[in-house]
Amino acid sequence: MAIKNGSVQTNLDKPVSEDALNMMLFAARSLAEALLTDAAFEATAMGKTSVDPFPMQMQTIKCVVVGDGAVGKTCLLISYTTNKFPSEYVPTVFDNYAVTVMIGGEPHSLGLFDTAGQEDYDRLRPLSYPQTDVFLVCFSVVTPASFENVKEKWVPEITHHCPKSPILLVGTQVDLRNDMQVVEKLAKNKQRPITTEMGEKLAKELKAVKYVECSALTQKGLKNVFDEAILVVLDPPRNKRKKKCAIL
Repeated sequence: MAIKNGSVQTNLDKPVSEDALNMMLFAARSLAEALLTDAAFEATAMGKTSVDPFPMQMQTIKCVVVGDGAVGKTCLLISYTTNKFPSEYVPTVFDNYAVTVMIGGEPHSLGLFDTAGQEDYDRLRPLSYPQTDVFLVCFSVVTPASFENVKEKWVPEITHHCPKSPILLVGTQVDLRNDMQVVEKLAKNKQRPITTEMGEKLAKELKAVKYVECSALTQKGLKNVFDEAILVVLDPPRNKRKKKCAIL
């Protein structure tokens, strides 16, 4: 199934003040309520834009990205949607992007929801989960703790709120896997980069649909991550019925 990027709409990160955070919290709650039905979700600004040349009935795919802070979730989304790599790190509170992709000649709206990985936002983050079609659970291949937290925190959190939603396990920052400075730093702590085999083994253990890895900097494997996410929704495994997340 051929998948091509079409028009792109983004909303890039900015430093967040306390007042802005409160406004985001209110907006996130409102968004969560709006997402309780498919019809409401398709009517949000994420789902369509004023310059959208495609009809309103275009199918929407909601993809939520989770994982520890600083593993490259925002870089992943910005690199994919803008073909640019952000020059500085700004922790995300809540952000979303929309990409129109052509699949089999038909336009689909891919809604990408970026979330905060820090513990301070554990109560805020699930507000973005309702009506999720697929989750991308991310970890950095050069941060073993983020790999461990996939099993200890992220998959349990998702399965608690959205037990039927499919999960794609994503290893990020693969461009650093063979960086000697990074490897030496890990070795001093008796650690090593996470291998592809380790990622595949964990995905199987946690019953994730698949393990994929990429670099937002070089874009190696980047498009494949989102192609796989789309295919999970449009062509789910026969033994797994696709089901949107519904939080009551």
